[in-house]
Amino acid sequence: MMYQRSAFLLLVAVCVVAGCGGTPAPTAVPGPDWLVVDDFLYQLQRARPARIGEMAFDLVVVSIAAAGNSPNVIPALKSSPGGDKIILCYMSIGQTENYRFYWNPDWPKNPPSWLDEPDPVWAGDYWVRYWDPEWQRIIFGTAESYLDQIIALGFDGVYLDRVDAYQYYEEKGRDTAAREMADFVIAMAGYARERHPGFGIFPQNAEELGMRFSDYLATVTGIGVEDLYYGYPRDHEPSPPEWTAQREVVLDRWVEAGKLVLTIDYTRIAEQIDDAYARAQARGYVPYVTVRSLGQLIVNKGHEPD
Repeated sequence: MMYQRSAFLLLVAVCVVAGCGGTPAPTAVPGPDWLVVDDFLYQLQRARPARIGEMAFDLVVVSIAAAGNSPNVIPALKSSPGGDKIILCYMSIGQTENYRFYWNPDWPKNPPSWLDEPDPVWAGDYWVRYWDPEWQRIIFGTAESYLDQIIALGFDGVYLDRVDAYQYYEEKGRDTAAREMADFVIAMAGYARERHPGFGIFPQNAEELGMRFSDYLATVTGIGVEDLYYGYPRDHEPSPPEWTAQREVVLDRWVEAGKLVLTIDYTRIAEQIDDAYARAQARGYVPYVTVRSLGQLIVNKGHEPD
């Protein structure tokens, strides 16, 4: 799910050492106690709320489909037999997916101004010009928007994928891409918190944005990061040590800022699973190890939720 680029490690190092600009934003209104979270589940396919509710995970990331268009499902999951849970809804904001409720099948032939090229890796996904007001209105700002529906269904926050799309557009020469993504997320957060105080905002990956823009770091609740220890560039294999070390430097800054850092590694090798949990927890991150399809409710042996 990550858009990798060769300049990533250099960018991270520059931002950590030199610091980057931005105007601090006000702290969000208190909501759930995010920092008591010490385990979580990330399952986007075939998620069954009744089954998840039996588990003791503190935080759960699911897609909007898990709610089944009922305003009762997510509130019930939040207070389920396995214990109280914080529930985040996955949404992609840097790409569009042709199976989402808002998708118009005529768009590939008659593309709106915001629709860009298809993703060559993820079938059915398209890059979007996320700074386009028309795209942003699909995401938030009307009663029918993606975010408004998530709020109405009772979710505690959103888990934002393809925030790293800004890298794709920077490589295409758009110098404002990073600031535009940060502003997009900040605007979403403000809109959501007017309607749901304390609403959680968790970007996935692109953790360097928090070092480039202090208002972005101040606004978001936490971050999810993939492949920190295992999974890049191949599942079930260690990620490059220099990749991991540079990312840890940045993520430590997120922890210091009081943000919840979730790590997702992709391996099913027992020794690697144990290593990913141990290394993440030693730095104050909250780990989960699963399969990249995110289609299974996996409980890792020795790392059961409590």
